[in-house]
Amino acid sequence: MRRAIALARAQVGRTGDNPAVGCVIVADGVVVGEGATQAGGRPHAEEMALAQAGDRARGAVAYVTLEPCGKRSTGAASCSELLALAGAVRVVVACEDPSTFAAGQGAERLRAKGVVVELGLLAEEAASLYAGYRPAQG
Repeated sequence: MRRAIALARAQVGRTGDNPAVGCVIVADGVVVGEGATQAGGRPHAEEMALAQAGDRARGAVAYVTLEPCGKRSTGAASCSELLALAGAVRVVVACEDPSTFAAGQGAERLRAKGVVVELGLLAEEAASLYAGYRPAQG
């Protein structure tokens, strides 16, 4: 999770209205993918990490600094859907996301697909990333 926090911290102030998020995917104790929210807010951190991990994401654990989105304003597949489709078996999240595009929906969608979700790992450390984050509602 500390690596995910470092990835997110490097993007603070560069992601437009979206929060800076970091994601690290680990399979068999080895990092197989990592990413951060890109300039302007897209692609999301999970998309970057999954693209790097490829098939190695199946059976892996994803460490994400902010709850993966449960739906997208664009209508594209959400990060929670993408993680489940890639075969992640566990998603560890530092902070819950208050936006209407996550707010428990990401974790709920993951659990509905059989993915184990753990909330709060290094939450205090990651919280500073989102101190100024004011999500749009609706």
